[in-house]
Amino acid sequence: MSDLATFAKDSVTIDGVAKTVYRKGTGPCVIVMSEIPGITPLVLSFADQVVARGLSVALPQMFGTPGKAPSGPYIAQSMAKACVSSEFSILATGKASPITTWLRGLAKVEHDRCGGTGVGAIGMCLTGGFALAMMVDDVVVAPVLSQPSLPAPIGRKAKARAADLGISDADRAAILRRVEAGVCVLGLRFTGDKAVPAARFQALRDLLGDAFIGVELDSSEGNPHGHPKGAHSVVTEHLDDREGTPTRQALDQVLNFFSERLLSA
Repeated sequence: MSDLATFAKDSVTIDGVAKTVYRKGTGPCVIVMSEIPGITPLVLSFADQVVARGLSVALPQMFGTPGKAPSGPYIAQSMAKACVSSEFSILATGKASPITTWLRGLAKVEHDRCGGTGVGAIGMCLTGGFALAMMVDDVVVAPVLSQPSLPAPIGRKAKARAADLGISDADRAAILRRVEAGVCVLGLRFTGDKAVPAARFQALRDLLGDAFIGVELDSSEGNPHGHPKGAHSVVTEHLDDREGTPTRQALDQVLNFFSERLLSA
């Protein structure tokens, strides 16, 4: 487990909105957007592995208590606050969550601060699709979508939400221009994860074609890897870090993705 005290704490103001950002490392930056309930010890451990690759990280605090371990009540509390926040589009289709505008500004700040070919960005769970919306800007060159869960595939429009990518038509056009320029998108999910339906990854393939690298880990009943039926968090809570396991291979693929795209000449 990583220690929050090893990260520098700063306040970043973009368009008049100030948020706390935790930073660590040197070299080109990866924006690490935490999952519900917040910046947990395992999110910090993931960030440390990015730093070990010769990169820096910036972790914006969007919800929860930084450094606090997850629990049932804590997860429920953070989710409830996110659901009523105007920053997150939990159910709306065809639009990006408003907070992605702030995150795009953070990416530019970190690129100016750290340099390099651009920045990487990874979202998880509630924030999982945010890197897709962020890549409309040229500065984001390594977007990773880990278990992208918005819009939540529930309610009367569950089928439409399952295939929605949480971007507008204008975002879609900008993303396709980036793909034509050579940008790839890496996505990760467990096959049995009801929060991230197969239809969402198919929509990513339909939009991005060969520029989408989809990593889908078998969590069906009786799967040979022991992934639980409810497995969700690929690089944190449900990571089996033993050498050769599918989740360790997926984590290495994410780290290599960042290294190859951010540390190249």
